[in-house]
Amino acid sequence: MASAVERTDDVVREYLIYRGFTSTLKHLDVEIKADKEKGFRVDKIIDQLQQFIQGYDLAGLKEYWSYLDRRLFCRLEDVYRPTVNKLRTSLFRYYLVHTVQMKNQEKTQEFFQKQAVELQGQVEWRDWFVLPFIPAPEQNPAFSPYFSRQWADTFLVSLHNFLSVLFQCMPQPVLLSFDAEVQRTTSIQEENEQLRQILFALQGESKPKKSEEVVHHKLPAYVQHMDRLGDTELDLVTSQRTANPSTPSRNFFSTFLPQGRRATTRTPQGPPGSSPTQAALGRKDTTASQAVKAKDPTASKDSKMTVTVEPGTGHSRQKRHMDHEKERKELFSKHPQQSSEKKAESSDTETQPECETSDVPSNQARVGGEVGGAGAGPEQPFIKLSQEEYGEHHSSIMHCRVDCSGRRVASLDVDGVVKVWSFNPIMQTKATIMSKSPLLSLEWATKPDRLLLLGSGVGTVRLYDTEAKKNLYEMLIDEAHPRILSLACSPSGTSFVCSAAANMSRPGSITETVPRASLPVSGQLLLWDTKTVKQQLQFALEPGPVAVNCAAFNHNGNLLVTGAADGRIRLFDMQRYESVMSWKAHDGEVYSVEFSYDENTVFSIGEDGKFIQWNIHRSGVKQSEYSLSQDAVGPFVLSGYSGYKQVQVPHGRLFAFDSEGQHVLTCSSTGGLIYRLNKGESGLESVLSLGGHKAPVVTVDWCSAVDCGTCLTASMDGKIKLSTLLAQKP
Repeated sequence: MASAVERTDDVVREYLIYRGFTSTLKHLDVEIKADKEKGFRVDKIIDQLQQFIQGYDLAGLKEYWSYLDRRLFCRLEDVYRPTVNKLRTSLFRYYLVHTVQMKNQEKTQEFFQKQAVELQGQVEWRDWFVLPFIPAPEQNPAFSPYFSRQWADTFLVSLHNFLSVLFQCMPQPVLLSFDAEVQRTTSIQEENEQLRQILFALQGESKPKKSEEVVHHKLPAYVQHMDRLGDTELDLVTSQRTANPSTPSRNFFSTFLPQGRRATTRTPQGPPGSSPTQAALGRKDTTASQAVKAKDPTASKDSKMTVTVEPGTGHSRQKRHMDHEKERKELFSKHPQQSSEKKAESSDTETQPECETSDVPSNQARVGGEVGGAGAGPEQPFIKLSQEEYGEHHSSIMHCRVDCSGRRVASLDVDGVVKVWSFNPIMQTKATIMSKSPLLSLEWATKPDRLLLLGSGVGTVRLYDTEAKKNLYEMLIDEAHPRILSLACSPSGTSFVCSAAANMSRPGSITETVPRASLPVSGQLLLWDTKTVKQQLQFALEPGPVAVNCAAFNHNGNLLVTGAADGRIRLFDMQRYESVMSWKAHDGEVYSVEFSYDENTVFSIGEDGKFIQWNIHRSGVKQSEYSLSQDAVGPFVLSGYSGYKQVQVPHGRLFAFDSEGQHVLTCSSTGGLIYRLNKGESGLESVLSLGGHKAPVVTVDWCSAVDCGTCLTASMDGKIKLSTLLAQKP
């Protein structure tokens, strides 16, 4: 309901501006800012109650609860009145426990002085009047349960759930039905598009083509502009028939097929003589194709396709046709129900988009039951309170970072558009940055945190003030190494590290046929002073100059860890400005690297699909190693229709830790996945799937600056999901 109210408010504002009712618009904005119901956002209401409690504002707490009672609770049936009274009692006890824990004896006594007349006749408060006179109430058997973290979390979650259900069951005005109609129309359009593609697939299977005719179909909106990536990092493949037959390729057309039609293993690519539809569906029988090729040697020269039916193949074809008919009936009978469930806003979990299953190594991260299904267990460490979507981008996301204060987010897409936006109290765009030159990297400055560093593809770094909405400086890094791949600002805010790389080989050059690992791109690692806006020094990269893909400081800025295109991790002493150790970490490039919580180890993800923990006190010693799927490592692939395929190599962070370093957030094809880091050889344990995406997630971030952890997951369709988590402390 909160999202519907927010969108309706925007529509009303637009209407008032169109009519010229500026005075009414001003009054509307003033009343929205003073709205005690917070736009029906439950998390904001609970935040307001906690502000009263932490500020010892007993009068404000009572007045706000009385307002909620008059505005909301009084409309409930009498059967819910005991529940409201219990929540009110628990709220006041929560206030009392807070005053005792903060050792504010004056506020504890003030509570009983002001509430004595009201509470002395209530049985549940009879034993609480002795609380100010007990030396250690947290050790008293009668009061110790209320001083536990478990009781506080249980109360807050109960209040959150009660208000959520209340808002969902409230009668809504007719104007709010506008949002429901928009969602219903969108759902019908998506349903029609899926049915059209499924019908196309079935027709292509039942009626073999008479000629090698390529059929082009309209791409969906979220992939129409994804071929704009520079540096040849997005490839538009018009047909799988043009791919190298010796290179295995995945069948991404199955992303758009229903659950019953997905293959559980990789499907071999069709021979060059097969049609695009048959190659995409993976239904071509390779044995029969080879027999046809052997019997008719002229088939490869003739544009007409000759089909020879071997004995025994008629039965299998008839069986496949019967399977198609059966699945088609199941599709048309179940699809409307699934579509309606997918768009229900009241559901706590979202329907996962269909994706192709890939080959998983035997030592891959193990999943506790179904992905995301571990939430039903008693040891679930997080509860997903809410998930919101930021949809202002129109192309694939490259970077998405939250600032140190946890108040603003900066996101960069492949079109070079930067959005600076906030999500508290509402999701709102603060600034939009357009650039004539392509942007490749971004990083928040630490002090002051309103400044943003932007690295371009023409050898410049800009310092942008997000509040004043203007460029402060533009630094020319190196014309010979124009691509700014990575930026990292020191915790002190006095300097930043910049990784500059040379341009990659152009399409059609001779180096295109050489493997990427054998020709590492040249690069530099530079240190710049943010006050003087001058280069301080250039780091030595042994054994030779190489492009650095990622960099990260430790908590005090004394250490810097980097991951490079040559597969090596380098650790720098920032007091002496020299490399103290380096080692070969991955077969291929290092995509992402971060310090652990205790900073005795570093974690890295590489092109080889491995997630490794390294001991920084012993160079090149692995402390643990995990294998991840391609969905978590990249290159990330989004398939279109008729063989179209978009490929994006990793740019931003591929993993992020929680505030205590015990859990890690990674990418996946349908949303973020949270794993528990287990010691020893037990591997990664999946504890929660955030979900919500229809395209592969390419970068993540995890902000723990606020009480509730905030997870950001950004995908190739330009959508960014903001998930609010509540940590369950043992």
